[in-house]
Amino acid sequence: MDTSRRTFLNWVIGASGLGLAGSMLYPLFKYLSPPRGAEQSVSSVVAAHAGELKPNSGKIFKFGSRAGLLVMTPAGQYKAFSATCTHLNCIVQYREDMQHIWCACHNGQYDLQGKNIAGPPPRPLEEYDVQVKDGDIVVLRRA
Repeated sequence: MDTSRRTFLNWVIGASGLGLAGSMLYPLFKYLSPPRGAEQSVSSVVAAHAGELKPNSGKIFKFGSRAGLLVMTPAGQYKAFSATCTHLNCIVQYREDMQHIWCACHNGQYDLQGKNIAGPPPRPLEEYDVQVKDGDIVVLRRA
């Protein structure tokens, strides 16, 4: 009978330890995994109105559930990019003094084609198409 009691106690202790480990690891896993949300599949938005931006300036706008950056170059051409840095997903901004797109997190820099030119960003920004329609500046996701 001793052997069966010992087996039973080993089983109870093992199951208790497994339950304790699961109750600690599950919240940790839920915390580290990104939330499942309905990602809005937006293909175009009105980012600004004509005349809202002056040359050599930029504006952050909402592109679905993400941020976008609309820039009017010093030459007066509109450019649009994802405003999410490719390094650590910080929000980038347009720096008029440098005429570059700049990430404040780790001093990442992108040129006006979205190409990473300084700092730690590993790849260029996603570029969007820009159209001016009926006084609105419309930004479209590239196909």
